[in-house]
Amino acid sequence: MTTTPVNVDTVVDRALLDRLTDRVVARPRADRAATVAPFSGTPLAEVPLSTTDDVATAFAAARDAQRWWAARPVAERARIIGHVHDLVLDRRGEIADLVQAEAGKARRDAFEEVADVALAAHYVAVRGPRVLRERRRLGLLPGLTRAIEGHRPKGVVGVISPWNYPLTLAISDCLPAFVAGNAVVHKPDSQAMLTALLARSIAIEAGLPEALWQIVSGDGPVIGGAVVEHADYVSFTGSTATGRVIAARLGERLVGASLELGGKNPMLVLDDADLDRAAEAAVRACFSNAGQLCMSMERLYVAAPLREPFLERFLGRVESMHVGAAFDYSCDMGSLMSQAQLDKVRAHVDDAVAKGARVLTGGRARPDLGPWFHEPTVLDGVRPGMLAADAETFGPVVSVYPVSSDDEAVELANDTPYGLNASVWTTNVRRGIHVARRLRSGVVNVNEGYAAAWGSHDLPIGGMGASGLGRRHGREGILRYTEPQAIAVQRVHNIAPPAGLSYDTFTDAMAKSLRVLRRTGRA
Repeated sequence: MTTTPVNVDTVVDRALLDRLTDRVVARPRADRAATVAPFSGTPLAEVPLSTTDDVATAFAAARDAQRWWAARPVAERARIIGHVHDLVLDRRGEIADLVQAEAGKARRDAFEEVADVALAAHYVAVRGPRVLRERRRLGLLPGLTRAIEGHRPKGVVGVISPWNYPLTLAISDCLPAFVAGNAVVHKPDSQAMLTALLARSIAIEAGLPEALWQIVSGDGPVIGGAVVEHADYVSFTGSTATGRVIAARLGERLVGASLELGGKNPMLVLDDADLDRAAEAAVRACFSNAGQLCMSMERLYVAAPLREPFLERFLGRVESMHVGAAFDYSCDMGSLMSQAQLDKVRAHVDDAVAKGARVLTGGRARPDLGPWFHEPTVLDGVRPGMLAADAETFGPVVSVYPVSSDDEAVELANDTPYGLNASVWTTNVRRGIHVARRLRSGVVNVNEGYAAAWGSHDLPIGGMGASGLGRRHGREGILRYTEPQAIAVQRVHNIAPPAGLSYDTFTDAMAKSLRVLRRTGRA
């Protein structure tokens, strides 16, 4: 493990940060708040704070821009998003530097964000026009009714994004909104403002009209609440508690939302799993971004006969991880984001140990590496009633449980109000898919932790139960930002008995016609 101090100033362009923060929608001489570099705990930048009046101003400007943007051909909108793909890859080093400086993550996790945004932009640019084009549907009367399905933009979308993936979760929810003809007012987490502002500047360089993407800053309950009050639709990623509040407030206005919320994700290692592959993948699945990942695994259910050989492989890999602060690819895991995150991780570990759990490896904070570092930690003997069993840790902590059968593994995996992501390990793919279908989870990866499903941008991604509503990615991730519109053109003037024909005769004829449709399978 490295103990070399890192000077963030050597990799961050202060002039760039000043230009970026000037793009926040805020009144002149607004109050400012400092963001902090997790590697060192030192100030990174000062960001102007928006007021609720600033939020209203942002929505007014976005609405003006949206009317013009929605009138542009979808192919034109898609071309601009395609340019985002190219620019993100061209500027990957600069972007990764800022993501690391702002989020404290390892370089490999920062590049994962770059690659994911490139994939998202490519998918939206290529698939967006196909998903949004008008489609013919079956009409009431074959040959006499022409039925058309179209999709109109919602208007101005409110995007509220978290701190843990400051690039991916800032821009990837905006791109499908733009291709669908919407504008966006975006409230990033206060600790993720700089990367969001850089993403916006890249989109503008790609050709996106400046007014179409407005960014506001400030306290979540106040400024985020103002975004919720003005938006025609909300995309939110964050805690289940906040998601419930947002859903309740939007329900009063009958406004829709997609909410990706918390998780307590299980990994199932079945009795025929390839243990080397499973152990290697478990390291990534549990400790990518120091466990600060909504898709990360916090519960490992291992077939009892494989428990010891699996743990031997898994613990050996965990103990060899290189944890530290470096703006290169030398570290496997970086810092937690804040003192609050470190306090939460410590509380979960301490509570588990006090109630009888055992630390198999890790378990300690590492102030010698930086203010908020914590070792990757594996716990044994975690039981209901412990924080580590019942609540999302959102840090580098995972608990291991032996199971006697697939049925027990599925039952325990489903014993949670959450249902975001799950992982199944087996050498029998058919068996893996069968187990996956029994899991109450919006996403299941077979022989992978999270990247296979998340990176397959044609798949809808989202949670069940307390893990949220709606889906990002795929066709659903674009269409959530639209209002479906049905247009029916009737070629006869009246769907009623012709002159001289009684209703009895007419209804008998209609019944016969409906039976014919049933027999021919038209639907």
